[in-house]
Amino acid sequence: MNITRLQPAEIPQIWHCLQQISDPELPVLSITDLGMVRDVERDGAGWHITFTPTYSGCPATEYLLNAIEQTLNEAGFSPVKITISLSPAWTTDWMNADARQRLREYGVAPPQGQTCEKPLAHGPVQCPRCGSEHTEKISEFGSTACKALYRCCECREPFDYFKCI
Repeated sequence: MNITRLQPAEIPQIWHCLQQISDPELPVLSITDLGMVRDVERDGAGWHITFTPTYSGCPATEYLLNAIEQTLNEAGFSPVKITISLSPAWTTDWMNADARQRLREYGVAPPQGQTCEKPLAHGPVQCPRCGSEHTEKISEFGSTACKALYRCCECREPFDYFKCI
């Protein structure tokens, strides 16, 4: 017998609230765009959120946990319990397609390849400004450890590439 677990009607509203919380390093993306919110479920009289930071030492983790709690409390969803889940580790594979497009429009080349489990070994990184694949890596590290600094050989503009993690 297949028993389907019914979701409380508030869960889509909670996801909507969480979509409003921007990543502090990439304000065009929300924590849900990045796949950092792993689960939302009823927890007694309150709510339980499972959260995975982009990496275990992410300096924005505390800020984001506070933002989740504040946003949900202000929307009337309390109490809130947040569990940090480091396993499985966050991966850029969890970013949705819309997030990748918004990164490109923001001027950051999104992670490339079908899956970051098998990233392009030395494939060209496409310039987010002009679309050229004639680019060169300037530095393995860009504005943050998860980005590399590239320059387009066509339009000559520098840009960050969000590495596959």
